[in-house]
Amino acid sequence: MKVLQNKRVQQFLLLSFGLSWGIAAIYYLAGGRLTSSSALLVLLLYMFMPMTAAIILQKFVYKESLKKPLGIYFRPNKYFVIAWLFPFITAIGTLGIGLLIPGVEFSPGMEGLLETYGKALSPEDLELMKEQIAAAPIHPFWLALLQGMVAAITVNAIAAFGEELGWRGFLYKEIGESGFWQTSAFTGIVWGIWHAPIIIQGYNYPDAPILGVGMMMIFTLLYAPIFTFIRMKSGSVIAASILHGAINASAGLALLLLKGGNSLLVGSLGFSGFCMLLLVDIFLFFFIKKQKIP
Repeated sequence: MKVLQNKRVQQFLLLSFGLSWGIAAIYYLAGGRLTSSSALLVLLLYMFMPMTAAIILQKFVYKESLKKPLGIYFRPNKYFVIAWLFPFITAIGTLGIGLLIPGVEFSPGMEGLLETYGKALSPEDLELMKEQIAAAPIHPFWLALLQGMVAAITVNAIAAFGEELGWRGFLYKEIGESGFWQTSAFTGIVWGIWHAPIIIQGYNYPDAPILGVGMMMIFTLLYAPIFTFIRMKSGSVIAASILHGAINASAGLALLLLKGGNSLLVGSLGFSGFCMLLLVDIFLFFFIKKQKIP
């Protein structure tokens, strides 16, 4: 790709990947695993490395402003709202598509979820959890939806900003002139590869970690045009951070009411989620005219 000839892009990729992958390597060699109590802290640190790379280059190497070039604007517009709600809407659509897969059933009692994650519980605790679900005044799906919507614009968005200042801030600034689809494709590939060290350790695809690297790249490629659209229309990397935070908050919704299948087939990061995103990308293809990103 022509964008790889951009020296600033080269520097950003080397620095952001070097920092993130270095953290993952040190943690793994020190005996840390995703099941370790310290894993969440390490994952958060990993997420903030693209932002760190962007700030180092933009502020200290190039001696340029951060706010305007990287799109750090907090004034909301309608695209902030779209970014917030979109992942939750598509998660529900993904749940519906998942029901079309052979062997996947609707499970209002959340039997599928309990079967998958209940293995770590004693029979007594598992039975108690089933009773609590049955006696709850509001179904856990709706509770998860409400909690996710709050998390999407608070803690999740803050954590996602660690990535987005790199992908939809610095990288967007440097390659945006190449056009909507090339920007989306390049960012999607980079973003997907960046996840590789943690995906290989079982993150998101615990039953298929190696194949999961490719699945994650498909997911980021399909979502990248949507991110580019939100970043372009909102004019703000904050809106992209909200979108990212909402994705992380809503991903589990597409699995809560399903039984059967696996991480490669159902859920937002599986085949059913890919089908949902592909439909959105097709719509964007006809909606977005060939243009340079302003």
